[in-house]
Amino acid sequence: MTVPSGEMVPRADCIADAAGGVTFDIAGTGAPGALLVLRRRGAAGDTVRLPLTPAGGNHSRAVLPSTVELAEGHWDAYTDDGAAVEPGIRDLRALVGRVPEAGRIAVRVPYPTADGRLAVRCWVREPHAEAGDIAVSQGSCTVEGVLYGAALGAGAVAEARLGRTVHRVPLTAGPAGPAGERFALTLDYATLAGPAADGERLWTLWLRPSADAEPVRISRILDDVWNRRNVFVYPAHEGEGYRAAPCYTGDNDLCVRLSPVS
Repeated sequence: MTVPSGEMVPRADCIADAAGGVTFDIAGTGAPGALLVLRRRGAAGDTVRLPLTPAGGNHSRAVLPSTVELAEGHWDAYTDDGAAVEPGIRDLRALVGRVPEAGRIAVRVPYPTADGRLAVRCWVREPHAEAGDIAVSQGSCTVEGVLYGAALGAGAVAEARLGRTVHRVPLTAGPAGPAGERFALTLDYATLAGPAADGERLWTLWLRPSADAEPVRISRILDDVWNRRNVFVYPAHEGEGYRAAPCYTGDNDLCVRLSPVS
């Protein structure tokens, strides 16, 4: 891969589509057989190689089709000679307000890393519980969402988990839509607080579609936000010896954080 004179590193503009495909337009022309390489972070040998083809105007193009399998995680972009690719313009409009078809859900969001490189955040879920509106009240929070790829049946509950401790709360089912089933749950902070404890506690939230079904992680991934942790911040409630608030992890999984208050 070669870049125009004056360019220190290759830079790629990205267009993401609702089906999970991503198109990369890179300034510069590639030699015959040039590739864009995606490497999954923390997984040695997990690599996808995409051919770079001329795109006109001294640009090259690589396409990641939605049919190409990517494991869940962070995929960093490189040229085939090992140069990290910088992020250019990212067109993620097709990801906003996405309503997936029932079944397996694959989400790919191109994003800039903290050190200025281009990466793709990928989620693969089947089934998937998408968090929606979160209402915070005095002493509790109510989470609404949509379950994709599974039906709510007898014994459906929400679960808050901390290590081996599991608190189950009733699940309210709403009208089923064309691709998923709506649900709602309310978490009482005092129940999660329990006896006073030192340090922060992070309760992870799950949905069990029926009594004999495997639990499904409640997350929010069906839009263009690759890391919600510091973007979506909710009001905290202060109880007796604790402060509680819903929050998202860096992987966009929904939790309730409890911190001790002296």
